[in-house]
Amino acid sequence: MKVISAALLALAASSASAFAPSNTFGVRSTELEAKKSIEDIADTLKGKRVLVRCDVNVPLDGKTITDDTRIRSSIPTIKFLQEKGAIVTVCSHLGRPKDGPEDKFSLGPCAERMSELLGDTVTLAPDCIGDEVAKIVADAKEGDVIMLENTRFYKEETANDPDFVEKLAKPFDLFVNDAFGTAHRAHASTEGVTKFLSPAVSGFLLAKELEYLDGAVSNGKTPMAAIVGGSKVSSKITVLDALLDKCDKIIIGGGMVFTFLKAKGLNVGTSLVEDDFVETAKEVLAKAERLGKTVLLPSDIVIADAFSPDANTQIVAADAIPDGWMGLDNGPDSTAEQKAFLADCKTVIMNGPMGVFEFEKFNKGTFGIVDILADITDGGAITIIGGGDSVAACEQSGKAGRMSHISTGGGASLELLEGKVLPGVAALADK
Repeated sequence: MKVISAALLALAASSASAFAPSNTFGVRSTELEAKKSIEDIADTLKGKRVLVRCDVNVPLDGKTITDDTRIRSSIPTIKFLQEKGAIVTVCSHLGRPKDGPEDKFSLGPCAERMSELLGDTVTLAPDCIGDEVAKIVADAKEGDVIMLENTRFYKEETANDPDFVEKLAKPFDLFVNDAFGTAHRAHASTEGVTKFLSPAVSGFLLAKELEYLDGAVSNGKTPMAAIVGGSKVSSKITVLDALLDKCDKIIIGGGMVFTFLKAKGLNVGTSLVEDDFVETAKEVLAKAERLGKTVLLPSDIVIADAFSPDANTQIVAADAIPDGWMGLDNGPDSTAEQKAFLADCKTVIMNGPMGVFEFEKFNKGTFGIVDILADITDGGAITIIGGGDSVAACEQSGKAGRMSHISTGGGASLELLEGKVLPGVAALADK
């Protein structure tokens, strides 16, 4: 079972600081300031049985964790609880089990990795509810860490079923939510348990996510820029619209570029285009012009004759994509323009890659903008990376540790940037 790569072990050391409590960002979320955190109840934790909702929904290759970012991000909260004498029990989901327990979605690898990072044994319970779980929790000593089995082995978890919620909460005295990645879901283990466990407070990760993401959008230092990438306009249009209201500059990258290029009347060959959103793209560009905001689209494109890592490629101007070819990355001129575009920015939010960075031939645009963000962070800018692909690109480039904040939430990041209330935060105790 102990198949953890040296690269993962190195990452644990290099970017652990991205998740520790921080005062480097001068803005606090008003939503967060109204909620209690574990620091507010530190003197009451000794001997308490604490249920901690973490997000250890990590990618796996069989039983091998390929990116342990989310597990690493949970460590500061768990260590704090241990040091205060709490009996810590972690719960989480993993994947999308269809109908009951599935071995491939067991949290066994997560418990093992967490144990390695903590330097303490993490006991994996055989279930998340029931008498056996209750006995394990009751028999645990101060400082012990337990991990419940996958909460989504029960369909009642996502349904927030009251009977299931009561069973899940029964062995515990209080609740800590440190799972920003699921805070936008009103599930049993994120929102339901707060009706049975009091106080319900935030952990360090949830607090830091809100501090950076909500704080940046609400009152970030200017000039402020957003980098919005990914394959589809349809999945980013709401956040793009919200960011246009808040940001001074917008960079658009990834597959969604070609819907915008088509909206400008350009030929895009066989590039990915959402024809139903061409008019939407026109509206975004018109809104930006109306608000006096600058939207930067790539000026040159790396094109390919097939969607393949071995495809033939060439670099062409964005207005010169030939028939039969598809755009899969930004060109070098675009990266140079992005560098100049972001040079004076004090706050930058990135959500989505610039191209198909999983293929080596098409990773230069994404890694190029990651390099730019690392450099401006060194110069004092606040850089916030959200979304799984953006985080993965930062990790792969070795630059994650140079960013101000790496977000663990995909959908939660988008919803917070859109200005939505997160149920998992709203349910926490007020100060």
